[in-house]
Amino acid sequence: MTAFTLSKELYDAPGKHGRTGTIHTPHGDIHTPAFIPVATKATVKTLTPEQIRLTEAQAILSNAYHLYLQPGADIVDEAGGVAAFENWHGPTYTDSGGFQVMSQGVGFQKVLAMDVAGLTDADIRAANKDRMARVDDDGVDFKSFIDGSSHRFTPEKSMQIQHQLGADIIFAFDELTTLVDTRQYQEHSVERTRRWAKRCLDEHDRLTRERKVTHPDRPEQSLWGVVQGAQYEDLRRQAARGLLELDEQARAEGKRGFGGFGIGGALEKENLGTIVGWVTDELPVDKPRHLLGISEPDDIFTAVEAGADTFDCVAPTRLARRGGVYTLDGRMNLTGARFKRDFAGIDEEFGGYVSQNYSRAYIHHLLKAKEFLAGTLCTIHNLEFMVRLVDNIRRAIDAGDYEAYRDEFMGRYYAGAKTQRRGLG
Repeated sequence: MTAFTLSKELYDAPGKHGRTGTIHTPHGDIHTPAFIPVATKATVKTLTPEQIRLTEAQAILSNAYHLYLQPGADIVDEAGGVAAFENWHGPTYTDSGGFQVMSQGVGFQKVLAMDVAGLTDADIRAANKDRMARVDDDGVDFKSFIDGSSHRFTPEKSMQIQHQLGADIIFAFDELTTLVDTRQYQEHSVERTRRWAKRCLDEHDRLTRERKVTHPDRPEQSLWGVVQGAQYEDLRRQAARGLLELDEQARAEGKRGFGGFGIGGALEKENLGTIVGWVTDELPVDKPRHLLGISEPDDIFTAVEAGADTFDCVAPTRLARRGGVYTLDGRMNLTGARFKRDFAGIDEEFGGYVSQNYSRAYIHHLLKAKEFLAGTLCTIHNLEFMVRLVDNIRRAIDAGDYEAYRDEFMGRYYAGAKTQRRGLG
């Protein structure tokens, strides 16, 4: 079971709940704020667990949907749980599988900076044409992306899968919506997600009691509720309050409540801080909050200030496999011809394992030759960059000079990013 210790609060104002703290898990502590790399299929793509540790990441997040389809949650369970299966042995998260299942039904991938204005009626009709998932009040029917076979997830099924996977922190099954869904649909979805959260709490409590008998050596898992509500303040606050009522009710009945909370759903980039702030206004200070899916440095600063404790995103690893790397002077892509004879490290001032040992020219060569090592080196660098950035944010909050650090980093990074886009850096 997890617990949270608050260290220092950054602000004391509505919508501003930045802080540092520690999430205590059976597999070790997570000092927050913290960036959590995504290990979708029980692996951070292209890296060994030893290489993940090289980045100083504190925890990793795996995907219940993908591990259910392959190799099967029962196999992970038989291996001793996801941490043992992937040889990580540190703190682990698994998401509920809801995002992956629902995204097949809504037709749009969840993105932080979703541009609704750019979508035409034709775009929406095309996205809805070949839905691979159908939602009802009891659960979701969907087809496997691997072989097209039919499956069904319910709140109970998600809990059963995640208990077999055995991560320290698991998430309640929720409905993903997008910013193109109507207000009326968002209202129904928030209520559906609340009812599903109640079913998750009940099943989580039942399974925990059962597994204390069948697997007495396995540590207890922490279930976190997920706050939805899209871009609507009243729905976001309603969703958070609804989860808190369920938590209080469960504990009054002698059952396990929520150990923390996730903040989900597609968000418009310009409203990120406002929406996270609405949610954290409602949440208790003694429970951690995880923002599901975030990538760019400005978003990280915004989320931290609004009160997010941990966050994950596939962007650093996905970009890396295509040659995209972060530097203190912005992002650049090493496939560019200008790097062919550039024998400097990716970012020698930042340092890190890759910059200290490999040149831009060498990685450019690997990318052009389509060698897998290119993805490995760029991924190590990007994760180390993101992890260290958030570690520095945490240290700056504790030291009392957060705003100075934010302004210095952001001024340089985004000025440099403009230069990189012009091809002059």
